[in-house]
Amino acid sequence: MDVVSVIALSMGAAWASGINLYATLFMLGYMASTGNITLPAELDIVANPMVMTAAGLMYCVEFFADKIPGIDSAWDSIHTFIRIPAGAMLASSAIGDVTPAVELTTALLGGALAASTHATKAGTRLLINTSPEPASNWTASISEDLIVIGGLWTALHHPVLFIIGLIAFIILMIWLLPRLWRLIRFLFRKIGSWLGLCDTPAPLARTQGKSLVASIRDADFEP
Repeated sequence: MDVVSVIALSMGAAWASGINLYATLFMLGYMASTGNITLPAELDIVANPMVMTAAGLMYCVEFFADKIPGIDSAWDSIHTFIRIPAGAMLASSAIGDVTPAVELTTALLGGALAASTHATKAGTRLLINTSPEPASNWTASISEDLIVIGGLWTALHHPVLFIIGLIAFIILMIWLLPRLWRLIRFLFRKIGSWLGLCDTPAPLARTQGKSLVASIRDADFEP
């Protein structure tokens, strides 16, 4: 594999792990076991039938857990301790046989990328759960699965295109994460005010009746 392909595979695996780790593992294992791709020797383990079976079973569990309001956020909370280190491990394994310094650098970058995509996913799903209907959860979950599959396929077959898309995605995350954080803090303060634990947040009137997109757009207020 050339340098661009290795970078796309390494960062693609980390990026996808932050969204859906089990779909990432199963897809890499399936494509490697069917001869569609050749993985670095350090990453061949994902094609092991035992690993693929475990990843497939966990994906089935996540498929349903990720579509139930409240359960999906609890699932994301637990997987904070799974997706991020797994993303770092996959990134360092995908880089191949390199020096320890390069391997550690790749693991750090992969872990940071997995953490960012995980935080974006978890924060967005927490805000979606404020909606009274479950359709948005199903739409978001299926969209995430398709993004992971499509993103990994692009990383493996069109690495340059994937890297360009990844840079655009990172720019979007840099813009989005602070606004998600402000909205999540506002949401918890609002819940706290209902329970009598704190005062009603001042910007409440500015977010009533607004969609998630509109709330994110206007989330430059100070909670």
